Amino acid sequence: MFTTNVPQEKRREMIQEIQNYFLEERDEVIGEIAAEAFWEFIRDRFGPVFYNLAIKDARDIVEQRMQTLEEDLYALEKQQ
Repeated sequence: MFTTNVPQEKRREMIQEIQNYFLEERDEVIGEIAAEAFWEFIRDRFGPVFYNLAIKDARDIVEQRMQTLEEDLYALEKQQ
């Protein structure tokens, strides 16, 4: 199970968004319990995928910055 530290207020907002989605897109009214179960399903099944993609993006940015830093350091070297 993928655990997150989503603040309670943000979690409530997301559950409300799920309820709104079902109402607007599917013309279905779902209760808070059903919306929360759906949220937990999405979190557990797809959360790790999104998390890993974010980590990959962060890793790519760090690698780019390290490359730039290395180039900058070589530029600072004095000629002998």
